Amino acid sequence: MAVTVVVWAGFALSIRGIGASSLTTADAALIRFGLPVVLLSPWIPRTLRALRTERPLVAGAVCLGAGLPYFLVAALGGRLTSAALVGMVIPGSVPVFVTLMTRTRPVRAAALAMIVTGAGVAAWSGGPGVLVLLLAGLIWSVYTVGLRATGLDPIGAALLVCAPSALVTALLLVTGTLPSHLGSVSPSYLGSVSPAHLGAVRPADLLTYLVVQGAGVGVLAALAYAYAIRHLGGPTAATLGAASPVLTALAAVPLFGERLTVHDLVSLALIVAGVVTFSAKGATRHDDDPAPTEDRRALAAHRGLRG
Repeated sequence: MAVTVVVWAGFALSIRGIGASSLTTADAALIRFGLPVVLLSPWIPRTLRALRTERPLVAGAVCLGAGLPYFLVAALGGRLTSAALVGMVIPGSVPVFVTLMTRTRPVRAAALAMIVTGAGVAAWSGGPGVLVLLLAGLIWSVYTVGLRATGLDPIGAALLVCAPSALVTALLLVTGTLPSHLGSVSPSYLGSVSPAHLGAVRPADLLTYLVVQGAGVGVLAALAYAYAIRHLGGPTAATLGAASPVLTALAAVPLFGERLTVHDLVSLALIVAGVVTFSAKGATRHDDDPAPTEDRRALAAHRGLRG
C-alpha cells in the first residue's frame, strides 16, 4: 500500500496536469491502458483461460471500475478542480463507499467518519467539480470490491482493466470521436504558442505520462493494490489509500502553484487522523476483511471434499 499511495499521488498530479500538457485526455488514456497491455502481453493467454471461470459481474466490476469510465470521470474532475482536491476527494471517498458495500466495526466507523469529514471540508469550496470527483470515487470503490472477489491474480486483474479500455480508447481515437495529438510529436515549440494550438505532443510530456500513468499507475500500482487487497482486505486497503492526499497536496504547490488553504490543511489533518486511527485499530484481521488467499483456497478445497 505504501507503493500504491506514492503512485496514486502521481496519478492525481498527472490527471490535474493533462490540461496544461500537450496531450489530450484520450492520449493520456491510451498511454494509461495501452502500455500495461504491451508490458504484460506474455500473460494474456493465461489470463484469458482464467477468465473462463470468472463470474461476469465480478469481471465487469474490475474492468469498468478502474478502466476508461473511471479515467474519463477523474480527468473531468481534475479539469474542474485542483490536484489537491483530486488527491483528497477520490481516495477519501473510496473507503466510505467500500464500507457501505461491506461491513465495518464501530472503531473503524469512527475513523471513516474523520476521513469523510476531511473530504467534506475539502469539497466545501470545490464547486460542482467535487461531485464529479465523488462519482470517480464511487466507480473506483466498485473496482476495489471487485478485486476482493475476483479469482484472478494481480497481473490478470491488471490486464482485465487495461485491455478492453485500451481497445475502446484506440477505436475512439481512430474514428475521430475523441481528439488526439499523438500523431505528431514536436521536439520544441516556437514562441509563446501553446501546445494545444500546435496539436503536437511534447516529448517530455509523452515520457512523463508513459512513466507515471502507463508504467506507474497501469502496472506498478495495479499489481501493488491487488496484492494489498488480497492480504489486507478491501476496507483496510481502501482506507490506507486515503493517505495519498498528503503527498498530492504538498507536491501540487511547487508543480502547479496551488496554495494550501485553511480548508485544505484541516481536510488533510482529518484524513490523516482517520487513516492513522483506522490502521492502529485494524492491525489485526477483522470479520469485514477477507481471509488470506491461501486460507480461501484451503476453505474451497475443504468444501469440495465435503460435497
